[in-house]
Amino acid sequence: MLRVLKWVVFLLSLTPFLALLIGALRNTLGPDPADVLVIETGLWALRFLLLSLAITPLRGISGWTWVVPYRRTFGLFALYYACWHLVAYLLFFLQLRWSELYEDIVERPYVTVGFTALVILIVLGATSTKSMIRRLGKRWKKLHRLVYLANILALIHLTWILRTDLTEAVFYGSILVPLLAYRVYRFLVAHKGKSQRIVKAGC
Repeated sequence: MLRVLKWVVFLLSLTPFLALLIGALRNTLGPDPADVLVIETGLWALRFLLLSLAITPLRGISGWTWVVPYRRTFGLFALYYACWHLVAYLLFFLQLRWSELYEDIVERPYVTVGFTALVILIVLGATSTKSMIRRLGKRWKKLHRLVYLANILALIHLTWILRTDLTEAVFYGSILVPLLAYRVYRFLVAHKGKSQRIVKAGC
């Protein structure tokens, strides 16, 4: 049953990409398909980042341990859509002029922020294998806390792009804030528990 569910989640996660691809081939993405492709791939990257971030609170509140593997799945799909976001931007907006991409990263803050988030996702994706988890040991958890920074940077990137209509940025921000607040709460609870154990041990 779980194996079937994994395939269902995988196929559903791939559906937005297939829908965009079919829309591009059929020319049904509206008057500015390039803009739609760039924005939608970026939005889906952010959505999967939020889904990945939501797994830990969901497990903590519900006790469902079977959802844990999907944290990696959603994280990798966030990287997948973020890469297509960059490809679409490079292909349709810069016409594959790599030198201009470098200039944009250096000179345009919203591109700098978005590219930084992508680099973080690449690092997290490259270290998400079982062999890398064993190799990094305790450092793996510390490294993968960068996913919170990637979420924040992705949201800032989106806010900068939207500029005038911030409805979507506010919506995704309202999801991100409670997820980050939960992690801060869990950290404080764990830190308090650790301090109490140290005090008891000292007594």
